[in-house]
Amino acid sequence: MNAEPYSPDPPAPPVLQVVAMVEAAKGLMALLAASGLELLGPAPLRRGVEMLIARFQLDPQQGAMAWLGRAINPDSVHIAAAIALVYGGMRVAESWGLWRGKAWASWLGCIGAALYLPFDLYALVAHPVWLSVAVLGINLLVVWVLGRDLYARRRERA
Repeated sequence: MNAEPYSPDPPAPPVLQVVAMVEAAKGLMALLAASGLELLGPAPLRRGVEMLIARFQLDPQQGAMAWLGRAINPDSVHIAAAIALVYGGMRVAESWGLWRGKAWASWLGCIGAALYLPFDLYALVAHPVWLSVAVLGINLLVVWVLGRDLYARRRERA
């Protein structure tokens, strides 16, 4: 019988582990947000929106904040929590895969970060502040690092 010896995946390069830690942090924050939404419910969110409306002297009947205050109900909170749960789960799974050097995780991260780029560019054009530049730079760096990893994997196979 020709059984190949077990060979574990090689450890991920340190740069992938850094990206993995960032993704893990994002995922854990999303999971905490989902838990908070479910535990607190709509009442504290509605009070928070009302406080923002009062603080910034906004019209409580018109505008985005007024719409948000009216849109907060138990069903919308459950939907938001479910979305945050799925997002957080994907980020944690991606983090685990990147830490282990899995190609699927590099694909997931590269595509996910690339999807944000048009929105980052719009934010930079609409509001050219240092935060817009930083977010765009970080996402470009993540796409570059993960794309480089995928390219290196492809060259190894060839």
